[in-house]
Amino acid sequence: MTSATRLLDVLPLFDGDLRIQLLATCPESSAFSAGTAELLAGTGVPVLPWEQALETPVDLAVSASFGGQLELLSSKLAVLSHGVGYTKRLAAPDTEAGAEAEPSPVPVFGQSPQWVLADGVPIADALVLSHPEQCDRLRAACPEAAPTAVLAGDPCFDRALAARPYRERFRRALGVRAGQRLIVLNSTWNPASFFGDGGSGGDDLLPALLPRLAGEFPVDEYRFAAVLHPNIWHGHGPGQVRAWLDRARRRGLVLIDPLEGWRQALVAADAVVGDHGSVTFYAAALGTPVLLAAAPLHELDPGAPISDFMRVAPRLDPGAPLREQIDRLLEHHRPLPGPAEYTTSVPGEAAVRLRSLFYSMMGAAEPEWAASLEPLPLPGHEPVSVTVPLHVLTRVTRPGEVSVTRWAGSPPSAEYAGGDAHIAVHEDTRDVDGLELADVVFRDGRPDDPRFGSPAVWTAEVLHRHPGCALAAFTVGPSECVVRPRGGRLLGLTSPPEASVDPAAAASALHALLGAGGAGHDVMAERLLALLDDGGFTVRSGARSVRVRVTGPPAG
Repeated sequence: MTSATRLLDVLPLFDGDLRIQLLATCPESSAFSAGTAELLAGTGVPVLPWEQALETPVDLAVSASFGGQLELLSSKLAVLSHGVGYTKRLAAPDTEAGAEAEPSPVPVFGQSPQWVLADGVPIADALVLSHPEQCDRLRAACPEAAPTAVLAGDPCFDRALAARPYRERFRRALGVRAGQRLIVLNSTWNPASFFGDGGSGGDDLLPALLPRLAGEFPVDEYRFAAVLHPNIWHGHGPGQVRAWLDRARRRGLVLIDPLEGWRQALVAADAVVGDHGSVTFYAAALGTPVLLAAAPLHELDPGAPISDFMRVAPRLDPGAPLREQIDRLLEHHRPLPGPAEYTTSVPGEAAVRLRSLFYSMMGAAEPEWAASLEPLPLPGHEPVSVTVPLHVLTRVTRPGEVSVTRWAGSPPSAEYAGGDAHIAVHEDTRDVDGLELADVVFRDGRPDDPRFGSPAVWTAEVLHRHPGCALAAFTVGPSECVVRPRGGRLLGLTSPPEASVDPAAAASALHALLGAGGAGHDVMAERLLALLDDGGFTVRSGARSVRVRVTGPPAG
């Protein structure tokens, strides 16, 4: 899957040329082949069985891996990297484990003779590299293959560079609000990675840290997203990965699409907690603060720039408070020069260089139009969806102003000082017992959805169904909700779209303002009238202050 997605980066270089017929095939040499056939079929070009592909006369073959018997192809062959150059040690598939002939240390994938030669002859006619240092390492590791090296940049990274002006759009697509910090958790796929072997032994670092995120990071101040290697998704199965991470997802974790969405997440991120995979190095190359959760140097080529980066980059201490480490990383971040320098020596030039290479290998003239890559698509909107019961701490700091901090787990005990606490629960929670304990019940939906009748009908039903609930809130948009306090009137809450607060948090703030000090019904009614007269109230969340407008019953 990883190799196939890198080929999708360069397919647009052939767009518009009526002389070119594209074909796809897979040598089926990888243990991680699940989903590959569907991905290739999704391109809409003919997909040939490997045996048929070997017999089909073509002018050029392009691969993003050395897997399979590529030397059997009769056409010219260009091989691209499916990571940040070639950095990882990996035993060749035809090498028997434990054999006396096994070289020590393990050869570097894409650089060592075991990978790039067949019967002493280079497999590729053109080995595409992104930086001269990769050429130097290839020359040292396998002089026979050095003449095939072509410096043509990194199309994957170029697409991310070109997308940086759209960072705020990507953040909004991921449900990140103004003032929130987006933390991306990134893992490659082997047992020494951040994710580990998928949780089978219970000692893997990322699965062990996920429950702590809920108790250390307020949901309105931090947003977490996970970028997992395609081999994790398709080796274990997407359904299994979602099942493993279900509790974290219900606490607000976003799982990023491993094929198209990960670069957008890196562009959007405030920080990345990752390992020795290429995605972590790409993040650092973009200037994003990086905290290393796993860095097994023995798996990397010691001469590769990523090894130097892994030696000096800040390390995560899993035994120490996580929020302090993230905040310190963001406060003291100074980009290291290595990643940006060594990811590509020709930023923005991959399209031009690769198309020139491909057409020259085919012996054909290039089209007259400029070579270009597809812009990164804008991801679909990922609304914040926290369905575990929320522990809400509030402090009325002055009349008409309330501080709200919400946690998807038990908050630190020190946070309780000087404040009041209540429980807010999404109606769709799997923790159904929490609904009977909830002071605030909320949900999101379209105001004209006939299943709920209307926000007015739904709020009345919730208060009737849950006698312990003091306020029901129906979110109708990213900055709006309709609320009904028990014994009170239907109200609308709206915050400015450019600096909105989660409507469910605004509902909790209103609950705190109305009931502060154990106010009775008459006092609550007076406070509500005061809020209407003042036009609203102020919600403080972390370092943000947002004005929330209070209106009478919405139309309809």
